[in-house]
Amino acid sequence: MAADQSGRTGPAGGHDAVRHVCPLNEVLDRVSGKWAIGVLTLIGAEEVARFTELERGIPGISRRMLTLTLRNLERDGLLTRTVYATVPPRTEYRLTEAARELAQTLSLLTDWAKRHQTHIQVSRLDYDGAH
Repeated sequence: MAADQSGRTGPAGGHDAVRHVCPLNEVLDRVSGKWAIGVLTLIGAEEVARFTELERGIPGISRRMLTLTLRNLERDGLLTRTVYATVPPRTEYRLTEAARELAQTLSLLTDWAKRHQTHIQVSRLDYDGAH
């Protein structure tokens, strides 16, 4: 057993569980971000969306942030992007099969958040008042 920088011992090269969690956290961070959830749920509801529809449908998102979010989701294999040679060019985004499965899960999560939003706000106020 080798000691790490904190002095804890474990298998040389780190603990197996940690090596598995780090890539998992990266994926979860990407798909659970505020803008990614908006993009995935909106396209999931519409099946196909254009950039301007996404821009109008996601309150508060800037063009730059929407562009970065779309590129990252496409890079991760969660969106397909189709550009049509029209004037002006038309670009459509669709969910991949993996993203459709994820959109169903996100829909459950956002439904849960809507149902429990008031409870959480009241709990925060109660907690803050007591501490």
